[in-house]
Amino acid sequence: MEILTLSDYQSLAELRYQIRCFLSFSEQAARAAGLEPRQHQLMLGLKGLSRDARPTIGELAERLQIQHHSAVELVNRLAAAGYVRRRRAGEDRREVLLALSPKGEKVLRQLSVHHRSELRSAGPALVKALRQAMRGTRVANGTGVAAGKRRSSR
Repeated sequence: MEILTLSDYQSLAELRYQIRCFLSFSEQAARAAGLEPRQHQLMLGLKGLSRDARPTIGELAERLQIQHHSAVELVNRLAAAGYVRRRRAGEDRREVLLALSPKGEKVLRQLSVHHRSELRSAGPALVKALRQAMRGTRVANGTGVAAGKRRSSR
């Protein structure tokens, strides 16, 4: 069992604080743009998918680590507001693919520029906190996760 020092707890607490500061900024920016934070996250997840990933609700639910039905509700609201479009896949007409609308592209671009600006100013403190927290972490399997895997709520 690994021994943790007060310094280890302090560095983990600082990392958590820096992450929460950025997330708080992000939530406020999304709301100021007329979106709920999860809607912004879904739009960013959709735009940021790799070219080989299918832009499906299931894929986005995985990326956001939310239940499928929660992703459906987010997509429904985004589609009703004109930010996202649905289309049927060519080969499997049952599969629904998602894309940002021009309106969605515009608001996501504005939010992303704002986020990059915030990262330029707040990023160094976040990186420093991450480095300090990692110094106390013994990497057992090359990933920094000693005995687990990514949590999924699905």
